[in-house]
Amino acid sequence: MTGEAKVAAGLEISLFGSCVLRYADAPAQEITGAKHRAFFALLVTAPLNRRSRSFLQETLWGFADYESGHQNLRRALSDLRKILGDDFDSILTVTNKEIEIDMSLVKVIGHPSDGPFLDDLNVREPSFLAWRDSIRADPSSVKALCFISNKRGPTRIRPRVCALPLTVPPGDAELAIAGDWIAEETSRMMSRSSLLSVISHLSGRAMSQRFIDIVNLRETLDVDYLLTGSMRRQGDTLIADLDFTDVQSGTLLWNRHLSCPMAHFSQEASGWLVNVVQSVGRAIAETTLHAGRQTPLPELPDHKLLIAGATAMHHPKLGDFLRARQFLDEAAARAPANPHVFAWLGKWYVLSIFKNYSTDRQGDTQKALDCTARALDLDPQSSFGLTIDGFVNGNILKNMDVAERRYSAAQDINPSESLSWLLRGSLMAFRDEGQSAIRATTTARDLSPIDPFGYYFDSLASSAHLAGGDYQKALELADRSLESNDRHISTLRTRIAALHALDRGAEARETAQDLLRRFPYFSLDDYRKTHPSADSKTGKLVISALAEAGLS
Repeated sequence: MTGEAKVAAGLEISLFGSCVLRYADAPAQEITGAKHRAFFALLVTAPLNRRSRSFLQETLWGFADYESGHQNLRRALSDLRKILGDDFDSILTVTNKEIEIDMSLVKVIGHPSDGPFLDDLNVREPSFLAWRDSIRADPSSVKALCFISNKRGPTRIRPRVCALPLTVPPGDAELAIAGDWIAEETSRMMSRSSLLSVISHLSGRAMSQRFIDIVNLRETLDVDYLLTGSMRRQGDTLIADLDFTDVQSGTLLWNRHLSCPMAHFSQEASGWLVNVVQSVGRAIAETTLHAGRQTPLPELPDHKLLIAGATAMHHPKLGDFLRARQFLDEAAARAPANPHVFAWLGKWYVLSIFKNYSTDRQGDTQKALDCTARALDLDPQSSFGLTIDGFVNGNILKNMDVAERRYSAAQDINPSESLSWLLRGSLMAFRDEGQSAIRATTTARDLSPIDPFGYYFDSLASSAHLAGGDYQKALELADRSLESNDRHISTLRTRIAALHALDRGAEARETAQDLLRRFPYFSLDDYRKTHPSADSKTGKLVISALAEAGLS
């Protein structure tokens, strides 16, 4: 068997009942050593699929002297290298501090009903037994690993939404036009999101001309969510009642009662639309993530995976961020030809660096580039894929010119690509092009009222206003962003800088202490070395503000 064939198939491991570790394409070729199987079990269950060498040494060989544990781990790695051959370096990344496993080459098989966690693994070290028993006491996180399905080729990976024209009293032609216009504009605004698939307004209009039956509509349009409603006059007041329904379950997710004076409809209609579209985005994102937390991955519908992953990666908790990777990996397994999935995976790796979760900045940067390359191989005209590739180049690699070309190309293909406008505005802020940055981030926020992570848009808009010298607006946007996510380090840095520029030093120092509580490993020296704006005028303002606030 060649090494190439092995890597293509990868390894399989079962975690419940008998712990079996073998090649997927050669089930008879098992790795039988107890410590070897335990080593792989520890890695596949690890956060971000990596463990420190010291943790592995202590867990598998006890608290012997360091040199003895070091030699035992080194011997086990040598044994595995002989067993795996050329595949070793593809499956495992080994450094002098930690070991990481590539889960794209490892499949967890079996089911929790097969028996207790690692039932037959005869490793008697107290630390290993304590870890094993803690999993047995609460196996929920490990159970999820068993639920990566074998399904391939879904019909679609994004939720499908339809907005029907609002019904009106018979004979009121003027109101009928308004009700149709609201549905059309809502559809147009929703279609700007890379996370949704929107049924055309013409199809929705055709369906509205017959009796609305949820089952018939679901079968005819294959729709997941439905926006319906009615409009009526009440004296000089115009009233609209809107319902948003999960078509698959028949659950009413929300309703809205909107009203305004008839004479002011044209002025207030835009506010109505933003309210409705934001409510649609939040409802889909939060209900999908809730379902994803409660549902084994094979049972989660195709259309929930991508939006659950995109939503979870922007939540402040580490557990949600790690779960996002599982959603996206499953989406990639089911839809290997979908460029959006790989672009979102690329963004996940970038955020793992920004959130200080990554312990291998260079490796995760390369994985992000690999993901965007895959997305653009699948669709060279993917505006979202180009945008995320620009994100990696600009914000991580400091290749500003490359990033600018990627954002420009994305906007040529899709002028409504809101994230491209947002990140291009951030790039302009890095270059001290403050007013241009403000215009770009404002455009981004106008184009994307539906995205479920508005805090991110507010955060980068705050940075743009900082670069533009509007420190009060920068502070207001930073505060609004932090209300939704108080663990975004960029927002905290911008808030400190805005407060410093406004001569509010005491508040800046308080925010600096908040930053250290959330990110105790923050280093001003690392910021100087890694942040793309460190050498710009704005970057120097931030560095000065952070230093004055007591950060070092």
